[in-house]
Amino acid sequence: QVGSLPVLVYGGSSVAMATYCSDESWSCAFSSIPPFMFAGLGVALALGLSVIGAAWGIFLTGSSIMGAAIKAPRIRSKNLVSIIFCEAVAIYGVIMAIIMANKMQGSEEFAVPAVPKDWQAQVVTAGYCLFAVGLSVGFSNLFCGVCVGITGSGCALADAQKPDMFVKMLVIEIFGSALGLFGVIVGIIQANAGQFPEHKLGA
Repeated sequence: QVGSLPVLVYGGSSVAMATYCSDESWSCAFSSIPPFMFAGLGVALALGLSVIGAAWGIFLTGSSIMGAAIKAPRIRSKNLVSIIFCEAVAIYGVIMAIIMANKMQGSEEFAVPAVPKDWQAQVVTAGYCLFAVGLSVGFSNLFCGVCVGITGSGCALADAQKPDMFVKMLVIEIFGSALGLFGVIVGIIQANAGQFPEHKLGA
């Protein structure tokens, strides 16, 4: 043992593990989570939160379009662009989830060392990086979907009362949909730093 941490012999070298220290502190427990778990959570967050944002936006916009179309049937077709904007939010999440999943590389055996070095440090960094990408992209698309949904709902109701308001509201909706695109751009830049090693050094 190294202090209170057990030692694992891996690849011909001994590394101190923080794997079995959940009874010591929360920080030690979280640090012992494998980076592959963080990477997988990042993919899940990017896709899941984006889909939630898209579904929420479609729910808000679609209900308003259906309700207003009873009195003004002419709004049904052109206000479908609001639904398309909401659906694009989910597509952003799918694209980022695919990019992130393609960066993940498996390992025959991995234990979180007390002091990561070489390929182990690269694996830990990549796992945390993809987790951060998932948070950035997921929450950006979540709030983007809600923003587009509320704006699209207002657009449908305003168009039903006053047709010349449609183009003005559509401009606001376009700016709202750009928020998710900002998250995707930043996420791609972040993901470039999260590269898992293809060959483990010293293995």
